[in-house]
Amino acid sequence: MNNLNGLFRDLTTITDSRNGRLSSWDHSGRNQDYWEVPAGKTTCLGEIEGPGCITHMWMTSSCRRVLAPSIMDPHQMAQAAPVMEIGPALGVVWDDYDPFYYRKVLISITWDDQDSPSVLAPLGDFFCIGNSYPGNFSSLPFNVSLKPEEAGRFGAPCSVSCYFPMPFDRKARIDIINEGDLPFILYFNIDYEMYRDHLSNDTAYFHACWNRTARCAGWGDDLQVNAPEVNGVRNLKGENNYTLLDVKGRGHYVGCNLTVHHYQGSWWGEGNDMFFIDGEEYPSLNGTGTEDYFNNAWGMQRNSFPFFGTIVHEADSNGVQVSYRFHITDPVRFSKSLRVSIEHGHANQLSDDWSSTAYWYQTMPDETPLHILPVDQRIPDVPTYATRDGGMPSLTDDMREARESYERRWKAYRPLRQEQFRLKEEKTARESELNTQLAAEQRQAFDR
Repeated sequence: MNNLNGLFRDLTTITDSRNGRLSSWDHSGRNQDYWEVPAGKTTCLGEIEGPGCITHMWMTSSCRRVLAPSIMDPHQMAQAAPVMEIGPALGVVWDDYDPFYYRKVLISITWDDQDSPSVLAPLGDFFCIGNSYPGNFSSLPFNVSLKPEEAGRFGAPCSVSCYFPMPFDRKARIDIINEGDLPFILYFNIDYEMYRDHLSNDTAYFHACWNRTARCAGWGDDLQVNAPEVNGVRNLKGENNYTLLDVKGRGHYVGCNLTVHHYQGSWWGEGNDMFFIDGEEYPSLNGTGTEDYFNNAWGMQRNSFPFFGTIVHEADSNGVQVSYRFHITDPVRFSKSLRVSIEHGHANQLSDDWSSTAYWYQTMPDETPLHILPVDQRIPDVPTYATRDGGMPSLTDDMREARESYERRWKAYRPLRQEQFRLKEEKTARESELNTQLAAEQRQAFDR
């Protein structure tokens, strides 16, 4: 049995460990199993005492702006599950999604006693939702599940999962930072294991960071992609490449998701991937094209595989491509530093909008603090539609009374609905503390 190896080998060995879970479950035992994360606030999903390892994260969320008075009682509405996500009936309630809250909300994870997080990314992009535009896909470390009727909508609700193992020695803290102007609801389960023995000094900790260049500095947007003049331009050192990751330390890179919004109307790829390991001047790993790095060829296909694939295809989304590549069996290892980059078009010809989340493991302490763009610089570039104001026609008495009645009902309804939001936020604050308390009690029971 000693020669067992592979993905499932841990299932053949009994270990001295115990399971735990941080969850949004209703601690009162009722069926309000979600939290309401306030606008402009940070909510701690919980702190876990180590040694341990997060083994699985699942979440679903939604963010709606109330546009009109509902005919439902606000108190009764708040006591029900948020079933309006299944399909609200117009005339009963009129809310609409905040289309970009996946970019406005951040996930932050801090290991042990570090002063800064090792995971910092928009909530959507961390779970491979590029440009706040969810797409169904299944890979080994990440999955997104979206209802068919929600496909093609920015900010659409869906479920997300992450299976990357995340070990920690002393403590793990998971925060959700809402930099938007609306509260949003969050369901979550974060599963972990507790261990008795401390982690070794060479344990690699999970990291993730997000980057965006809203307008890459291209030199040939007016030149045809793959034209012989373009293909003859040299780029050996990766100058002006798009950077997915630039980090110091010792560890290994395990993949990324990449979102490209292409503006020229041709083909956004052809740029080589380049890996600069331990400060080298020329990349020791040099690819043959962006589609080739993502294990596609002759463009991008609508496929979703365990280690690579397409989440959103450019032909279905007005030139936006969301792709992923995970180095599970072929991690890129570094001892001092690593810079992962890709040309935006051959020799950086094109001026497209690129954003990405990179995932890697490295030993602690962190040598490169993570930073993220302000919220206004994270919002996707999407088509806008002209508004129409044709003026108000002459009204009949019935029309005038309908408008006045509507305004009276809205004036009475809105503060009652806002009060229910406030009560949910207070419940979330209480249960945040209870999550950390429960995790500590489970740790104490395991240590006895």
